[in-house]
Amino acid sequence: MSRYSRHIVLSEVGQEGQALLCTAKVLVVGAGGLGCPALQYLAAAGIGTLGIIDFDDVELSNLQRQILFGTSAIGMNKALAAKNRLEDLNPTIQIQAYPEKLTAKNALALFDNYDIIVDGSDNFATRYLVNDASIITNKPVVFGAIYKFEGQVSVFNYQDGPSYRCLFPNPPKAGSVANCSEVGVLGVLPGIIGSMLANEVIKIILGFDHVLSGKLLYYNAKTAEMTAIKVKKSEEAFEKVHALKDQLTDQYPETSVENEVQEISMESALNIENVQFIDVRERDEYPQIETPPNLQIPLGTLEDNLNRFHPKKEYIIFCQSGIRSKVAVQLLKDMDIPNCYSLQGGALEIAAHLKTNT
Repeated sequence: MSRYSRHIVLSEVGQEGQALLCTAKVLVVGAGGLGCPALQYLAAAGIGTLGIIDFDDVELSNLQRQILFGTSAIGMNKALAAKNRLEDLNPTIQIQAYPEKLTAKNALALFDNYDIIVDGSDNFATRYLVNDASIITNKPVVFGAIYKFEGQVSVFNYQDGPSYRCLFPNPPKAGSVANCSEVGVLGVLPGIIGSMLANEVIKIILGFDHVLSGKLLYYNAKTAEMTAIKVKKSEEAFEKVHALKDQLTDQYPETSVENEVQEISMESALNIENVQFIDVRERDEYPQIETPPNLQIPLGTLEDNLNRFHPKKEYIIFCQSGIRSKVAVQLLKDMDIPNCYSLQGGALEIAAHLKTNT
């Protein structure tokens, strides 16, 4: 009664509403920028069972926005580190950590154990997997996304409402859209959007009206403006997912180009003769790199610029941090362009090298 007194005195919640919260089961996919604030408020609200799935480890760069973690958590798995912090915040609830990657092999069984799925992932492959698995298991998804100063929130697959595929039928080409590690994000933005995710979860559990189903809420942190667009349900999108039910693992293979391409360090790259650096970032991305001499060919235009590659040259492909460059190397390999390497650390590594050597 004391812990949840501020909820209980709300006539719209009361003891019955709090009891609903305390028996609910919510799975949060990703304990990163969005997952951290969502988890913090859901745990504090008394969600009876919280699941956290994340295979990543805490890094120093996470601490700018992932507020569940402190310096002492660096190197720990995020799901386990989040569980430790949340158990101190609210020891009366059940918290289950899954220090693993969400895959087509484990998604359906995992989703079956929960009432609501929160998608705090940071890549399109996981978002589409969450969408498809939630449709197959008939679970609502509270969705959030962030980019630089902008955030999005919606609720999918809720009470026969639209899904993520109704809004975005097909994923973009792998690596064609940069993530936060490459373009940056305002530190407070995930807190704002993550709190909205927790709010939508609570609204669903309590049976409130005006759940963000059929709407995509857009927030701009620079202007403090909010707009909402309608999302129409596409029966074709749902039929497509149900048709994939028995072939889900074929649609989401666990192998990745990131594990197939050849990487190279900055030190090794500078020892190669007849080498050409290729910047596959967009032209407005920071930091700007002029030396060593490089060509700038954005990833989306790479196939249109194959004539700029010479078979006798060695090519060092770089992006912001080494993610899109792996996709670019694989693409060039498929186009029979040899001697291409993905630069470890990307433009950030080049900038650090130039600073050290000036």
